[in-house]
Amino acid sequence: MAWRVGVDSGGTFTDICLFEEETGRIEIWKTPSTPDDPSRGIAEVVKQGLERVGADLSTISFFGHGTTVATNALIELRGVKTALITTDGFRDLLEIGRQKRPSLYDMFAEKPEILVPRDLRINISERLRADGSVEQALDLEQLRAVLKDLASQDIKALAVCFLYSFMNDAHEQAVMAEIREELGDVFVSLSSEVAPEFREYERLSTTVVNAFLGPVMDRYIQRLEQRLVADGLQTSPHLTQSNGGVIGFETAARFPVRTLLSGPSTGVVAAQEIAGLAGFDNVITFDVGGTSSDVALLENRTCKKTGEAEVHGYPIKAPMLDIHTVGAGGGSIAHVDNGGLLKVGPESAGANPGPVCYDLGGERPTLTDANVVLQILNPVEMLGGRMKVNKPKAETAIGNLAKPLKLEVLETAQGIISVATANMAKAIRVISVQRGHDPRDYALMAFGGGGPLHAARLARELDIKNVIVPLMPGALCAVGLLMTDLKADFAQSCLTRLATVAPAQLSERFVQIEEQALDWFTREQIAPESRRCLRSADLRYVGQNYELQVPVPEGEITGDTLVKLREGFEAAHAQRYGFSPEGEAVELVTLRTEAVGVVKKASIQAQQTKASSPPQPVDTREVWMPEANGLVTCPIYQRSDLQFGHEFQGPAIVEQMDTTTLVLPGMHARVDTYLNLILEDRA
Repeated sequence: MAWRVGVDSGGTFTDICLFEEETGRIEIWKTPSTPDDPSRGIAEVVKQGLERVGADLSTISFFGHGTTVATNALIELRGVKTALITTDGFRDLLEIGRQKRPSLYDMFAEKPEILVPRDLRINISERLRADGSVEQALDLEQLRAVLKDLASQDIKALAVCFLYSFMNDAHEQAVMAEIREELGDVFVSLSSEVAPEFREYERLSTTVVNAFLGPVMDRYIQRLEQRLVADGLQTSPHLTQSNGGVIGFETAARFPVRTLLSGPSTGVVAAQEIAGLAGFDNVITFDVGGTSSDVALLENRTCKKTGEAEVHGYPIKAPMLDIHTVGAGGGSIAHVDNGGLLKVGPESAGANPGPVCYDLGGERPTLTDANVVLQILNPVEMLGGRMKVNKPKAETAIGNLAKPLKLEVLETAQGIISVATANMAKAIRVISVQRGHDPRDYALMAFGGGGPLHAARLARELDIKNVIVPLMPGALCAVGLLMTDLKADFAQSCLTRLATVAPAQLSERFVQIEEQALDWFTREQIAPESRRCLRSADLRYVGQNYELQVPVPEGEITGDTLVKLREGFEAAHAQRYGFSPEGEAVELVTLRTEAVGVVKKASIQAQQTKASSPPQPVDTREVWMPEANGLVTCPIYQRSDLQFGHEFQGPAIVEQMDTTTLVLPGMHARVDTYLNLILEDRA
């Protein structure tokens, strides 16, 4: 029998989801991650997961993988020695950036480290005009002299970014040809391939980040593929992109910048599917891992995409799901700052040594330790008994933190959770309140190893009445890998007023973009009947500096298409900013096409038989809850025992191999036909 396999490699655990195509059977498994060599942890979880279902790698028909390798390499600055070639006079743009700063008036604000030192940022004589025509020809003699010098400096990657190359890539392609002559196989990142859009600083930053990470991702992918093939994998593996789709390993190695949100994006994809099954159109996703919390807003079960984001201080111009991240995860370290205030994160204990309670050498208290001390988490074991927990060590670590705060151990542990909850609530307000959405109009979908653990308190903090906990929340990102399609994004900037654009002109530009999509379909070996192209456009009012992405109506482009584009933009502007001025000129900025290769997906089956008797707890545990004014005896339910139709009241705790769900006093829990656990706050 054929299996479709999705593997999500996080900072603490590596998850696998296996879907049997013939029967629809779904199985999940988790193992600790191996930060020193993530491919080793992936090979191990695949081995264990397949052993559990009695299969081997030769039976895999699809292998999808989500990873944080590129993200962690950027955060930890573990990229390679990189050089930059750019238009004469613009080599310092990488350092100057833009006038807009996160902390404009902070004289001591720390800037992200410049990825290319000034002596490796090289000016080259060439210049294109804004329309792509040549103002000054590329100086090939100067270029060759520069490349000979770089050859002696042991650089591992080279970024090339010329002004207006998104309108005409001839100069960048000429540089590429010379690089291959002089520098051989050095990793090359061309801005006209990585980010063929306007805004020179963001395009430059994206190109440099892609070069900086390129050899790191290439080594990782080669090592992983070699392991999998040696173990018997016979199908081409795929990697998740930030846009929620997957691409082949070869493309991912060329464009690692597209994988910076590889891990959390497929969780959102799965959430879109599950929200529809559970009967909720508007959902806020809440994904808590070991290092961070990722949140996204789904309106009509759709997560909006953005063409630009900032990752660890570096502007990235690449299509990605609109996901917001804060450093609040299970491994987030609690500490007292210089002002005597309790802080949680963003520093994380990671997988090794991990939280103190893992007993692997960690000494600083984390969010997980706080949950163990309060006994919300099982104080004896995790992962269905495969990982033992050392509660006394966690109590000692939190006790050391309690002393300068002059609090009791349990009060300090609860304080850690309260601070983390506030950080998580702040992240959700960024994607909701600050963008014109009321979180009270949404349900909260909790997943990741820590999402269900904190969702009830977060929902109450935001006055959200419904929480959805999927059947396999701890491995939902791996599940999502089997619910997504192959995807690639293509774009072309074309700054012009919408009122002056002829339908034929717009249609011709989309044809040009979709020629690139056709090449991608061919490379990925996607059958013609499985190909889809989704069009969109970035628009803004003339004089504005930021755009909104609007879908282009399907079908032939006519005058009515342009009218609907304007109407769509005005509605989006009113939603985001609260107003939409009448009669203002609208500017068309960038045209986009998302190429989709439709594949067979995993599906969740509804349960037909309703439970005839109430659920029975397997145990009870004393849990410290401020909502119950101290210690309260909580029934402990096993998630595998909960069936369609079961209902119970909080306070309660639901345990399963991949996560723990807290049900607060005043909450009602029920299991729906897809075995989602729905918490309704009736307090």
